[in-house]
Amino acid sequence: MGRSATVAALTGAPVRTWWLLGANAQPYESSVPGTIGGHRRTHIYGRLECPSALRAIAKGGYVANRVFFAAESDAIAAGYRPCAVCMPEAYVDWRANDKGGATRPLHI
Repeated sequence: MGRSATVAALTGAPVRTWWLLGANAQPYESSVPGTIGGHRRTHIYGRLECPSALRAIAKGGYVANRVFFAAESDAIAAGYRPCAVCMPEAYVDWRANDKGGATRPLHI
């Protein structure tokens, strides 16, 4: 039993949990929120405060495909690529090292 579960058991308070995707792209329950957001259909990850993601969320429809990761390394291992808007340096590195990048659409 984790610390938050122990505290909840003693205090009767509900335990807050979040669903994250692991490096194996499988969901798991976490007592800590994710630090990186992603989009399940486009396989793009970025900062939680990404202007592009926030615009898409405001328009609706995006939230149904939103996923979260504990760390950037988990997103990369799960096959996601960096957002060109909020992570331009990581995106340039990914683009330069991506073997199929020239034929892939640029989901910006």
